[in-house]
Amino acid sequence: MTEVKREVFGQMPREEGGGVVEKFVLKSDSVKVEILSLGCIIAALETKGRDGEFSDVVLGFDTLEGYTRKHPFFGAVVGRVANRIAKGRFTVDGKEYQLFLNNGPNSLHGGARGFDKVLWSPQVLPNGVCFFRLSPDGEEGYPGDLKVWVTYTLNGGELAINYRAQTSKTTPVNLTNHAYFNLAGQGSRDIYDHEISIEADSYLPVDNTKIPTGEVATVQGTSFDLRQPVELGKHLQKFCLDGFDHNFCLQQAQARRLVASPTSPMHCSGRARNTITPHGSCSTLPKESGC
Repeated sequence: MTEVKREVFGQMPREEGGGVVEKFVLKSDSVKVEILSLGCIIAALETKGRDGEFSDVVLGFDTLEGYTRKHPFFGAVVGRVANRIAKGRFTVDGKEYQLFLNNGPNSLHGGARGFDKVLWSPQVLPNGVCFFRLSPDGEEGYPGDLKVWVTYTLNGGELAINYRAQTSKTTPVNLTNHAYFNLAGQGSRDIYDHEISIEADSYLPVDNTKIPTGEVATVQGTSFDLRQPVELGKHLQKFCLDGFDHNFCLQQAQARRLVASPTSPMHCSGRARNTITPHGSCSTLPKESGC
């Protein structure tokens, strides 16, 4: 059974539009998650260790002030389009649209004021919370009124995120959550002892601004072959990499299936082995995941 609590987290600054930011706490016997109405941010995700104690496995801030300052999208839903759009330009139905450039020559994660920086309207559910917002036609340069629903539900040890969008015009939409994980728990130094696997036979090479070149390359014999679990730190060192910032291409399938799995070994604190098991048809492992 999931317990759902609702409380005030803080007040947005006047220059940011004002408004009350709420925090929703979902708790089961083994998982506790805190989600903000600002950016649908996962502010904390606590899992129970072997010792019976909860430990936070995502990065975030204890106060609203941290989230109103510049930060690398900690725990937020990003959109309309996650990842980069080359030169901030795209064409739909013969019309070219220009977006704000916030990542060198490209537009990243929705632009200057994406979904991560706005207040969403919440609705409490028996086992979670559903957030809604209307992104108006022309917001950040995108066409069409876009209605978006992001639903978090907690059932036992599984936290599920569901995204739904409805648009009045043809428009690009690519939503995701941008949480940073350290499965060893709060206070742990880094994630280089984590093991990671991704069920992808190919990936997209990128140019020097992180835009895909158009090639779909096999992972066989490359640093991107993560089909068998690898220890992250040793793997990066072996291939002289500082991280991944690429799209991994997954095979399409109708059935719900495991596509990626990071795990943390047991630590002296008595925390048991944790596993995250995302499901879906596409996956991006940003370079920042190694920070």
